[in-house]
Amino acid sequence: MNLLLTPVQTPASSNFPMTSTNKILLSDSADSFVQGIKELTKRDRDLAKIIDLYGYPPQWLREPGFSTLIRIILEQQVSYASAQATFKRLNEAVDNLCPESFLALDDLELKAIGFSRQKTNYGRILAQAVIDCTLDLASLEKLNDLEIRQKLTAIKGIGNWTVDIYLMMALQRQDVFPSKDLAVAIAVKEIKDLAIRPQAAELEIIAEIWKPYRAIATKILWHYYLNRKSHCKK
Repeated sequence: MNLLLTPVQTPASSNFPMTSTNKILLSDSADSFVQGIKELTKRDRDLAKIIDLYGYPPQWLREPGFSTLIRIILEQQVSYASAQATFKRLNEAVDNLCPESFLALDDLELKAIGFSRQKTNYGRILAQAVIDCTLDLASLEKLNDLEIRQKLTAIKGIGNWTVDIYLMMALQRQDVFPSKDLAVAIAVKEIKDLAIRPQAAELEIIAEIWKPYRAIATKILWHYYLNRKSHCKK
């Protein structure tokens, strides 16, 4: 399982096309995000300590669609730095990253960009599914979390962790919990002073108190992990 080391992306710094509708949606999202943090810090003093130490976490907002799913696939089981470098090269290789432009790249070009053979295959399957309308990404935001998970995991190469990150970042769903995320496990072990790193089942139990804000709690934990990791290097 990879460590999620995603850079800060707030509504102000994201690449969203800022229509008046999007501005309203982002404003509502930010308000509910802050409200969720306030509620979580009342319930869990360990999360409150993180906020006291490092301030509020970023929302980690990404634009819904094909490009973000490709980016998350690249982040599977590798470091953030590696995935980010590959994603940057991919965007430099095409005028506009979309299913058609991705499929226009041959295997050798994708290998030079940094795609493994497996992730090349995953990307091609996803791109073709979008083109064939087997997967309608634009309609996902109208569905509930379970329906989205069922549609996305039907595509080879997209597992539950990838869906969790897409729900949390692209769709800003507030009660998603990536219980198999390594950074979350490390953060929980440290802030709760556990003897061993908790497994997914134990994390699910710990996270019960965070409902219906488990995604926001996760972002607080990532915030701790990233800051704690940064401080350790100093």
